[in-house]
Amino acid sequence: MGDAVAARRRVPLFNIEIDAISLADLLATFDKGLVVTPNVDQMMLLRENPEMVRVFRAAEYSVVDSRIVEWAMRFLGRPVPEKISGSDLLPAYYTYHAPRGDKSLFILGGRPGVADTAMQRINRKTGTQIVVGAHAPSMAFATNVSECHAVIEMINASDADTLVIGLGSPKQEIWVDQYRALMPNVTSFLAVGAAIDFEAGTQRRAPKWVSAVGMEW
Repeated sequence: MGDAVAARRRVPLFNIEIDAISLADLLATFDKGLVVTPNVDQMMLLRENPEMVRVFRAAEYSVVDSRIVEWAMRFLGRPVPEKISGSDLLPAYYTYHAPRGDKSLFILGGRPGVADTAMQRINRKTGTQIVVGAHAPSMAFATNVSECHAVIEMINASDADTLVIGLGSPKQEIWVDQYRALMPNVTSFLAVGAAIDFEAGTQRRAPKWVSAVGMEW
């Protein structure tokens, strides 16, 4: 891990740790590794899934994707600067890096056609080719070793250094943990769930006021 990662402040929450970091600081310091974004549902799953606990503990960054979890941490005397949901992180990430030209993204997830649409919309929005590849795998691909390896070959051939993965949790995080060593060119992994659908326009996010009062699910 680099100095920026080693110097970050982490606070305990049940059986994992959370990074007490703002979105701006995350964008400025995150250079490599896996970012997970635990919400209320994931916190419940973490109580009964030891493999998920192991992966979330090993993730280079863990940020809060829930106003309710954010409030709970404040109540416990362990406040974080802000909620950073996957659906906020992804657009912030490509908006930050597109003008710098220092990152290239591969989008993995969604129903057929969704990842491709997200790629086209992001590239059009940024006026760049920051997204260099996209693929919607089959529903059961995570348990199909041959398909996993075919997807990995596709990612490696794209020369992307950032994998944006939205397969649902904990499948997306566990898949990254299992296969990241086979993607040597990919240094950054963003586990962002439904953010791919939001970028493609196939799902609509709740209004900002709903998110602000902790009712975005």
